[in-house]
Amino acid sequence: MSDFMLPDIGEGIVECEVVEWHVAEGDPIKEDQPVVEVMTDKALVEITAPEAGRVTRLYVQKGEIARVHAPLFGYAAENEAADVPATTTDEPSPHDEPTPPDEREAPQSSAGRSAAPQAPVYRDTAPEGTESATEEPRRGPYGRIPAAPAVRRLLREHGLSLDEVPGSGRQGRVLKDDVLGYLASDDPRHARDDDGAAGDVAAHVDPADEEVRIEPLRGVRAVMAKRMVEAASTIPHFQYGEEIDVTELLALRERLKPLAAAEETRLTLMPFFMKAMALAVREAPVVNARLNEEASEIHYLPSVNVGMAVDSRAGLLVPNVKGVERLSLLGIAAEVGRLTEAARAGRVNQEDLKGGTISISNIGALGGTYAAPIINAPEVAIVAIGKTQWLPRFDAEDRVVKRAIMTVTWAGDHRIIDGGTIARFCNAWKGYLEDPETMLLHLS
Repeated sequence: MSDFMLPDIGEGIVECEVVEWHVAEGDPIKEDQPVVEVMTDKALVEITAPEAGRVTRLYVQKGEIARVHAPLFGYAAENEAADVPATTTDEPSPHDEPTPPDEREAPQSSAGRSAAPQAPVYRDTAPEGTESATEEPRRGPYGRIPAAPAVRRLLREHGLSLDEVPGSGRQGRVLKDDVLGYLASDDPRHARDDDGAAGDVAAHVDPADEEVRIEPLRGVRAVMAKRMVEAASTIPHFQYGEEIDVTELLALRERLKPLAAAEETRLTLMPFFMKAMALAVREAPVVNARLNEEASEIHYLPSVNVGMAVDSRAGLLVPNVKGVERLSLLGIAAEVGRLTEAARAGRVNQEDLKGGTISISNIGALGGTYAAPIINAPEVAIVAIGKTQWLPRFDAEDRVVKRAIMTVTWAGDHRIIDGGTIARFCNAWKGYLEDPETMLLHLS
């Protein structure tokens, strides 16, 4: 039998969270079959089986942290699987007496195989004044009956112990409803008031004692939290807002959608935003630049790589379309579709997340009108696009007409961008979007 070691995923990642196992102990596996999904601080990564065989052990459970170069799962190769039982678990029976820590055997290792350390097993320590219960099948992984602090407090208030109340939660976890139901039953061991009658249980429950659900901040969300704090605290932001009339742009897209569909490409407004942005960079190249780490040099980038914020199940991801200035609208649309699908599934390639030069956050897709975005460092500008609204406006002859108005809000790095620069850049961008045919004059 062999152990599969979590490989070096790159980018300096040393650990990841197990999101989903696609197999269980004893299951047969085929070569390259998806076995497990793990979440790094960049994206969701799918790990496949190295060869055909049978799974013998899962070293890391769902929701736990796996470390690079440590065993992730054990398996028997196909020529060995016939001699391996369908389920080979080393976990002791719930009724077995746990082995003291100093009596456990040290993990063994051999060439091509690494043994995973066994999780420690602890004895339950009964509260003062109560007797320690013997091991029961409903005890948790550390030999204790699981219960929240609020539930334990409720038990103490009524003179009960955890062993008296049957738990209905996972691994025999005692819930508040279990205690309330037990108190409301006819069991003679219930706590009673001074008159000998069962007390009013609800009166003793403080809403503040409700259990708080705790979720570790891991993976992409943890990285986002760190980077947003760094960007907001180290970059002097300034905001610039504008309205853009996209009536003509919407009409043009409707005319082009059938042609794009014939090429099996979904045409949204995003490719137009990106292409117009790449053209507007000619008016203000500093918007597509970045500062060096010492903030002593401005580096003007040769390519416009436009990032787009995607609300994925893994958290906020910002993949980018590279070389927008060289791509056609169809080419940009194809990339936008590919990256959006990959980001929402949490499976963006590392290369697609690196090298962005300017970003777009389309909050309008979720119904927002305005936003004050935070710069995606080391970029120096980001724009938040609000939803499009049909609003009354005056035309050139002072007649009230119905127009599609979209609000945009820019955030710029005030160390190298000032209000005049972002205004000129935004005006150029706005001109291409309000009169989209003019982009044809500048396409190479």
